[in-house]
Amino acid sequence: MERRSTKTMTRLAATVGMVLIATLAIAPAASATYPDRNGLIAFQADTGTGSQIYTVRPNGHDLRQITRVDGEALQSDWAPDGRRIVFELGTVEAASIAIMNADGSDLTNLTGTGLPGQFSFAGQPSFTPDGQRIVFERYIPDTNDDAIWSMNVDGSDQRRITSGPGGVTDPNVSPDGKRLSFVGFNGEDLGQALFTADIDGNNLHQLTPFTFDVAVKQDWAPDGEHLVFTDNADNFDEPANIATIRRDGTDLRYLTHYQSPELRAYTGSYSPDGQWIIFRLEDHGSFALFRMRPDGSELHAILPSSDFRPRGIDWGPAPEH
Repeated sequence: MERRSTKTMTRLAATVGMVLIATLAIAPAASATYPDRNGLIAFQADTGTGSQIYTVRPNGHDLRQITRVDGEALQSDWAPDGRRIVFELGTVEAASIAIMNADGSDLTNLTGTGLPGQFSFAGQPSFTPDGQRIVFERYIPDTNDDAIWSMNVDGSDQRRITSGPGGVTDPNVSPDGKRLSFVGFNGEDLGQALFTADIDGNNLHQLTPFTFDVAVKQDWAPDGEHLVFTDNADNFDEPANIATIRRDGTDLRYLTHYQSPELRAYTGSYSPDGQWIIFRLEDHGSFALFRMRPDGSELHAILPSSDFRPRGIDWGPAPEH
């Protein structure tokens, strides 16, 4: 499943004083330009002592673990130039946003424990299409404020953008840099919807009903015309399927059509060239990494079915030279 770690886990952290997966940060879309050349795929997977980030080629070759942090490395997002990755760094005390080179080197914590004099959890980061800023979710226990923020790539100039009645998470910026997509909550079980807003938080627009139970991983198509998402994120009485929708909320189209709750497809992102969508297929307790065309055709396995579970999947661009 691809469920929200922020709202549930940060509330728990505020109550019991620890973060398991920590709050989710809010981030721009993984694919920043259109079209672009496809590079490596990044995702998190459990090592037995916590989640770490891996990369793999689109053909399934060269699977590599690139982080070995204390705690957990989660929710990675590629820089538009394919040279760096931003991700959520979770420990038993806090959650923060870190950045590193594509091979895992030169890791830098950007947010630490939060704002001066005010403890907070930060996570679910992603780059803006120009690569100059990072959007993320921040939860401040003292004020119970759960909102989307942005900052420069060095962690400076942190600004609050917007929030919602039941919390918000998983921000992604449209390829033109003008709109922000995110998952919003109504405070009820399985109440998760897809939203967009202007990049400054104005002109909020709800694209799906809360009853869709939208998973915390959605992405803009590189041409900026559609978004891809998964429904029934945490409703295990129903199958989870992948759909696309236009940026104005029209033209909802399902790409997968699984009918058993034991078959669940969780989207990752578009490929940088816009020709593929990458996702995790859960089949009766086994997990595989797949790609398919944006119309749902031509399914290809990248990593075969096993107990190895890719999550927070993001397809990055080939590095610029």
